[in-house]
Amino acid sequence: MNFYQILKSAHSGWRYIVFVLLVIAVIQALAGWFGKNPYTEGNRKLNVFTLVSAHIQLVFGLILYFLSPLTKMASSEAVGRYWKMEHISMMILAIILITVGNAKSKKVTDAITKHKMIAIFFGIALIIVVAAIFMMTRADASRTFFGVS
Repeated sequence: MNFYQILKSAHSGWRYIVFVLLVIAVIQALAGWFGKNPYTEGNRKLNVFTLVSAHIQLVFGLILYFLSPLTKMASSEAVGRYWKMEHISMMILAIILITVGNAKSKKVTDAITKHKMIAIFFGIALIIVVAAIFMMTRADASRTFFGVS
């Protein structure tokens, strides 16, 4: 197994960690926001773990971007366009939203506002991630929503 295959497997497996943490963080933030719950140390840690896991996934993805034969395909083909432009753009945007949401939540003191910032920014990031997954399944028929690539 070469470096590319190891990195591709790491990136494919790590996505589940990022996705699960993101879903849990959004659910907790919505519950805290609408339930008017205090912002706990557990909330903060979950948000930081989500942020860190997303950034680790970004590092894997950026390295793969330059090694993958998929990004060398013609942009005129749906698969090539998806992997060369759409996937990376949407994922970077999602990670930027996670980063900004986490930073904004740290700057406010009100617990409800902290939950609200996380719910909004992480929620939009989650929507972008899910949309990117659906776009992937449309561009590349060999891939499934939760299938390992």
